[in-house]
Amino acid sequence: MHDDLEQRKAQHLDLAMRAESEPGTDTLLSCVRLVHCALPELALNQIDLSAKLCGKALRAPIMIVGMTGGTERAGKINRELAQLAEEEGVAFGVGSMRAVLHDPAAIETFSVKPARPPLLMANLGAQQLVQTPAAARSLIEQLGADGICIHLNAAQELVQAEGDRDFRGCLDAIGVLAQELGERLIVKETGCGISPQVARMLVARGVRTLDVSGAGGTSWTRVEEMRAVGARERALGALLSQWGIPTAAALGSVRSALDLQTAPGAGERVSLIASGGVRTALDAARAIALGADVVGLALPFLRAHQTGGIEAARESLRALVEALRAIALLCGAPSLAALRAAPRVIEQPLASHLAQLSRVPVSGSVAR
Repeated sequence: MHDDLEQRKAQHLDLAMRAESEPGTDTLLSCVRLVHCALPELALNQIDLSAKLCGKALRAPIMIVGMTGGTERAGKINRELAQLAEEEGVAFGVGSMRAVLHDPAAIETFSVKPARPPLLMANLGAQQLVQTPAAARSLIEQLGADGICIHLNAAQELVQAEGDRDFRGCLDAIGVLAQELGERLIVKETGCGISPQVARMLVARGVRTLDVSGAGGTSWTRVEEMRAVGARERALGALLSQWGIPTAAALGSVRSALDLQTAPGAGERVSLIASGGVRTALDAARAIALGADVVGLALPFLRAHQTGGIEAARESLRALVEALRAIALLCGAPSLAALRAAPRVIEQPLASHLAQLSRVPVSGSVAR
């Protein structure tokens, strides 16, 4: 692997652990007020948290989303968190595998064997997919994965001195891959959110699963600002450190737009993953109530692992799932479908975001 790429991966891991990587953007998930059911008429062990993603069954609606790879330390994190995902029956994704395109030996830092989570996803940037279309299938095969996440990170790339500057061709390349992989493809943002307009374009090209990954958690523009050497990159990173669509706004508006697009008889329901600042079981429950099929977390498990190893990460995940089960009961919801249908109150400013995002027309370069 190129030394600068390995150094960048190590820096990303260290900087993401720092409090400054979360600049305080509001996810707006707290604007979702779940309605308490005083007579749930349920036992806790009746609550069914099982979910399905990319055709795979999960015991809980959780995905440990892609965060790292490319260094020996990252390899250990991937293997141990994938082991945890296997134990608890949740999905797992590795970080960007761009390094493997430069150095095939770097696959060892992404490989999670002998762990076998119920859903294992490779990861590649949309720009790299345009440049090397065959790379997606190759990375799936090398990792022994079920499919691949294609990530969108234009804001991060623009702040990164060595980042991409040409984002043409991504939609077409994703469309070709969607036809090839079907439900084995996830398209995800990386902390700036997916709008209803972009979601519709991706679904029109055959994408069946989206990770909206909104603003409110780790800001990769802030991380690039923190590692920048040049004054221009630092200034742009500071300017864009809170850039993006808040997670709840992206999730709710995309769910509404796609449900209208795929009304009964109009086509298959698109699966949504909600990530970007999901930190607690209450965040997760609120996201599910807004229409998420699965919630994605990275930083909470990374921090737990780095402070207390796999045992601390295991306790963090189990506590999250058990708290989510309790919240479902308190909503009178025996299943995730029931939780999505349960009463909720949408407070401001989220209500305004959802209303206005639903009215934004498809225009500009994204419509071409």
